[in-house]
This record gives sequence, structure tokens and C-alpha cells, in this order.
Amino acid sequence: MDALKIIAQDSMKADAPKFNVGDVVKVHVKITEGDKSRIQIFEGTVIAKKHGGINETFTVRRVAHGCGIERVFPLHSPSVDKVEIVREGVVRRAKLYYLRDRVGKAAKVKAKYN
Repeated sequence: MDALKIIAQDSMKADAPKFNVGDVVKVHVKITEGDKSRIQIFEGTVIAKKHGGINETFTVRRVAHGCGIERVFPLHSPSVDKVEIVREGVVRRAKLYYLRDRVGKAAKVKAKYN
């Protein structure tokens, strides 16, 4: 079991970003099409964080053209280039699945003011 932990430690990102559920983030994802690769930005609200360690994932939700889109990203994946925090949110839940049923202003998360 210790050998597995050592292998997992080597493949984890040292500079993994610190963000919480409720934050609005921009995820820079590497997309490979044929022999070309590019960076695509997916911006939305983090509605869930799951697991831990090497298997940690986070779910980002956005509404585009009236249709809700959710993507699950592995935090330590090489395809995730970087994660920028746009705005910090104030929430009292670990999972924000209730935002799926809300429309318009009701689907917003309160911003954190310093």
C-alpha cells in the first residue's frame, strides 16, 4: 500500500489551486484535435468536490443559452492546465445540487466580500 501512495504522490500536482464549493472558476483545459492542441476555458460555479488525494474531482456548472452544462474535472489531470478563481462564494452546503432546479437570479451564489 505504501508503494501505491508513493506513486500517487509523484503524479499529484504540487501547485494545485485552493478553491471551495460555491466559487466561480475558470478551468483551462487542453483539447487535442488530431495533431493540434489548444486551450479551452470553461467558466462556472463549483457545485461539488469529491474524493481526495490523486482521485480528487470537482464539478463545474454553467448555464449557456438557457441550457445547464456540468463538467467533472480531475484536479490532478494533465489535461487541466490551470484553474483561476474569478469570485469566491459564500455557501453553507458541501454539494450545491439544488442549483440545478433554480433559474435566473435564484441560481446565483452570494459573493464573499472582504
